[in-house]
Amino acid sequence: MTAPDVTAVVVTHNSSRAIDAFAAGMRTELDDHDALVVVDNASTDDTLDRVRALLPSARVLEPGHNVGYGAAVNLVFAAVRPREALLVTNPDARLHPGALGRLRAAIRPGVGITVPRLVDPDGTLAWSLRREPTLLRAAGEAALGGLRAGRVAALGEIVCDPAEYDQTRATDWATGAAWLVTTRCFDAVGGFAEEYFLYSEETDFALRARDLGFATSYVPDAVVSHEGGASNVDPALFALLTRNRVRCYRRRHGAAASLAFRTALLAGELARAGSGRATSRAAVRALLGDERVLPRAALANGYGTRRSTGHRGGGASDTVRSRPSRHEGRDSRGRSREPVG
Repeated sequence: MTAPDVTAVVVTHNSSRAIDAFAAGMRTELDDHDALVVVDNASTDDTLDRVRALLPSARVLEPGHNVGYGAAVNLVFAAVRPREALLVTNPDARLHPGALGRLRAAIRPGVGITVPRLVDPDGTLAWSLRREPTLLRAAGEAALGGLRAGRVAALGEIVCDPAEYDQTRATDWATGAAWLVTTRCFDAVGGFAEEYFLYSEETDFALRARDLGFATSYVPDAVVSHEGGASNVDPALFALLTRNRVRCYRRRHGAAASLAFRTALLAGELARAGSGRATSRAAVRALLGDERVLPRAALANGYGTRRSTGHRGGGASDTVRSRPSRHEGRDSRGRSREPVG
């Protein structure tokens, strides 16, 4: 079988309510030389029924249990390796017309990842660009909050100056609702680190890509709507997100520096927990080592004990069930940090 130019991958888990909008955007962006692969992480709703009804040309992979986000993406790269690039999207992301073409056009020597302008469903600009995590930025965000700290580059990760979103620019990393990653870059980095389960794998990947000479380029005229926000209201997800920020920092800076980084995060979450914020209370417990506040799916998948294999490893890829649509012979237009746990 001829390799697709672009393989689009979406990882689903009880994502039924998002599939209609996702499908509407995706159908107009892929052409006959591309492929769409859905990895379903053990949904218990009618996600796969919706996928098969609305995206009959999509290939569906079912690992049999919730393997996490990074492992699911790695699985697709190994199974349906693209010639040009891998489009990694969330089920609650909707590509606006022309978005994929503009992301592809922005690939040039030295660029390994292109990312779009993310907007909320009402069209409001989302602060999706990020600076590299540092101890000073962790302290700044603990003291001032993410958006206030982000107004000063040295003090915050979040890029929150609207002018920075008006032109093509390099960024340290960007939130992972929609990324286009070149095959060459994905190969060089070795895939997503699977031990995160969910959140921070995009930070880790983009920084490792940059280390190898592959920049992340922001493309303002490629627009994607994204609902998101689950980690802001779900204590277990926020606990995992916070814990993974420390894990990502430690991978790059070692134990001593990561202890200071964790202390800065802990100070900020303690202050917010004191005001009654449930997500911050869960984050404090996670930072102090209480794994009971983390998502059960992450713990069941060995979170905290697994080492990354990247896409060259075995893991989920060895046991995945592939269930192509009964319409697989038809074309991709249908003429044929969502949460995963």
